[in-house]
Amino acid sequence: MRYPSALLLLCLGLVGCQHYQARPDIVPPEYVGLQAPKTPAPLLQKDDRLAICGDSITEQKMYSLLMEAYIVAARSDLHVTVRQYGWSGEQAGGFLKRMDNDVLRFKPTIATTCYGMNDFRYVPQDDAIAATYRQNQTAVVRKFKEAGARVVLGSSGTIHSVPPWVKSAKGTWQTLNLALLNFRNIDIEVAQDEQVAFADVYWPMLVKGHEARAKYGEGFKLEGNDGVHPGWAGHVMMATAFLEGLGLRGDIGQIDVDLAAGKASARYGQRLMGYEAGVVSLRSFRLPFSFEPGDVTKDSTIAAGVALADFQKKLNRLTLRVAGAKTAQVKVTWGDASKVFSAEQLAKGVNLAAEFPQNPTSPAFAKIWKAVAEKQAYETKQIKTLFRSPEAKKDMEAVAKSSQVEFDRLAAALKAVIKPVDSKIKVEELR
Repeated sequence: MRYPSALLLLCLGLVGCQHYQARPDIVPPEYVGLQAPKTPAPLLQKDDRLAICGDSITEQKMYSLLMEAYIVAARSDLHVTVRQYGWSGEQAGGFLKRMDNDVLRFKPTIATTCYGMNDFRYVPQDDAIAATYRQNQTAVVRKFKEAGARVVLGSSGTIHSVPPWVKSAKGTWQTLNLALLNFRNIDIEVAQDEQVAFADVYWPMLVKGHEARAKYGEGFKLEGNDGVHPGWAGHVMMATAFLEGLGLRGDIGQIDVDLAAGKASARYGQRLMGYEAGVVSLRSFRLPFSFEPGDVTKDSTIAAGVALADFQKKLNRLTLRVAGAKTAQVKVTWGDASKVFSAEQLAKGVNLAAEFPQNPTSPAFAKIWKAVAEKQAYETKQIKTLFRSPEAKKDMEAVAKSSQVEFDRLAAALKAVIKPVDSKIKVEELR
């Protein structure tokens, strides 16, 4: 186990020290986390092949679905392809053993990993277990690097109960969370030592978990009903962490309207097809993430996660700016929905994706969501069932080739629904 130096310990809690994570008052003082490094620039490149790797939480195919749907819709210009490789109960050491057969054969150019939840074995801090985790995480990163893939090393999330299905579990959920925090700190150190990116899943879930329980009651569990496997709110938190770890910035597009000059413009994946009398004809090549509005007090809803993660502001900005309004209030209509804003708000810019969560791009996004879900379901079958079949034991390469036919069909079906969307935005001064 690596311990903080005396100098760093002196920094703990002092204003301006960058070595330790700022701790809100709602988080107990014993939670001491290293400052998470930020990804300074976008890591995703055109035509990247992204591998999303992890344990049963990844195999839930929820944060991976959120990530892929977002990437192919909001960054369709990059033409990134994605596979998820979740495996229930897996530790980093187990993943290391199957990397060649299951992952590297598909030649990923970039990968995210999310391990630690099983690796710490559901016991309070154990230095020997932690040392094994550090060794395995380092080996996984190096194997990806040797294969030419960039890496975003993710921490695990938090837990909210001692899992009853783990018969060897010890301690309280608080002491187990402290052990997971140490694993998160190890991940930061490994990422820095190996010069790869880091995705901080743990700290946002820790802070927002405390915040949500204080606001909505102890029944709100970012970690899900069983205290380990998150519902949709927790998975939105996870997806946000990984998308930020990939360096994505969230500008889906910008539309500018000048009412006084009678002109408009669009950029960042949006194309102006025409403008007349306050009506913008828009073609969107990059689509915002879209979801059904839900109860933000329920941990089972995407809406709750979007609110807690500040997802719209961080990653889902389709900005409309309106200049030259002569009235104090302006009505904006996009599709079938209308909202009234102050001229001052619109001059600064409003986020259409946040203000109109259901909008003319939503049907197209729903098709993407469905196609991604179908493809990811097959990915689990391909790796866990077909690659472990009696036929695969006889001839692995033949099974890999034959099973790829269905994957290619599903990948083509996804590609077919990634299309630009035409819509109209009407801007009216209210007199």
